Amino acid sequence: MTEDDTAAVEPAHGSAFDPIAFLETAVRRASHEDVGPMREFLCETLEANGVTPRIDDAGNVLTTRGPADAETHVLLNTHIDTVSPHVPFERDESGAEADGDDVIRGRGSCDAKGPLAALLAAFFAVDPTDGRVTLAITPDEEVLSTGAYDLASGPDSPTRDADAVIVGEPTNLDVCTAAKGRFQGTIHLTGANAHAAQPETGVNSVAALEHVLAAIRTFGDRDDAPPRHPQLGAATLTPTVVEGGEATNQVPADCALTIDRRSVPPETADEFHAALTDHLRAAVPDDVGLEVRFTDRPTPFLEAWDTDPDARIVETLAAASGGDVRPFTAATEASYFAADAPTVVFGPGVLADDGGAVAHAPREYVRVDAVREAARALEVTVRSFVE
Repeated sequence: MTEDDTAAVEPAHGSAFDPIAFLETAVRRASHEDVGPMREFLCETLEANGVTPRIDDAGNVLTTRGPADAETHVLLNTHIDTVSPHVPFERDESGAEADGDDVIRGRGSCDAKGPLAALLAAFFAVDPTDGRVTLAITPDEEVLSTGAYDLASGPDSPTRDADAVIVGEPTNLDVCTAAKGRFQGTIHLTGANAHAAQPETGVNSVAALEHVLAAIRTFGDRDDAPPRHPQLGAATLTPTVVEGGEATNQVPADCALTIDRRSVPPETADEFHAALTDHLRAAVPDDVGLEVRFTDRPTPFLEAWDTDPDARIVETLAAASGGDVRPFTAATEASYFAADAPTVVFGPGVLADDGGAVAHAPREYVRVDAVREAARALEVTVRSFVE
């Protein structure tokens, strides 16, 4: 390790873990192509603070504090991977984007190494006596969520007996209790080629898009459509990419339209697929072939989820942070955990501000005071469950 790494990992002269020192080093760790160096730094930090981590077969970093037979169990989760490309670290004690306050810039500063730093601070600060707390850090949330799916679906899943799950993401210290799901698929239309001079001798798959697009606009109006969700509003269905045809003088036999579905509870991926297929089949001419295919992926889509706003974890964390209770505006791995336990999304940082995108953008940053405040609120909340 370098001298900077050592300062971030080891408590200075026995002092408490410093989330800002950790974050400054973590942001320097490029983790968009390979999370290995960042995971190694995380494990070194845990060991330096007296905690023994383990890495499971899916690449998750796991560790637990408190009695194994404790009745109360809190799970803390976030991810260490970031999107491409890497953005260098910068510390600015008079950041313009934070009204002159201290900020840390760089890839992962808010999504989600800032939340990770706050979760670690709370994890180290509590002394579980009446409960236990598990830290579970996943490796690939930004892509396929294989780590989180394995974590939630395995035979020894730590979410099964959890009384609360806190997922670290940039929420501006608000407590988020719901999020829409995201399904992606392609509508494939098949017809028959013909010379464009005699179009009636073929079946035009591109022309059939007119019926498909009209049906997409009415998909939310059908009798069995999911009702408007009290926190998330209505589900959406958006056409995004179209491909079709091979020659400018030929009736096209094949056409494909990619669609993006943002679902709300209780709709599942399978229910959406069946409903959309039936709705389109009723709208598309009988001589046009139709198939709706989900995009291939090794893990289930992140489905919509919600937690009762009156749940203990919601009320406790909101009181500690002073933040609002609201939905989260992006899909998260909380989707995999919410079926097992009351789940919230919480952390320092914002997805966007008045200047535009923050997370996943070149101007990614997090306010230093927000990281410290998130750590304090998390410590108060976890302490109330396990001490």
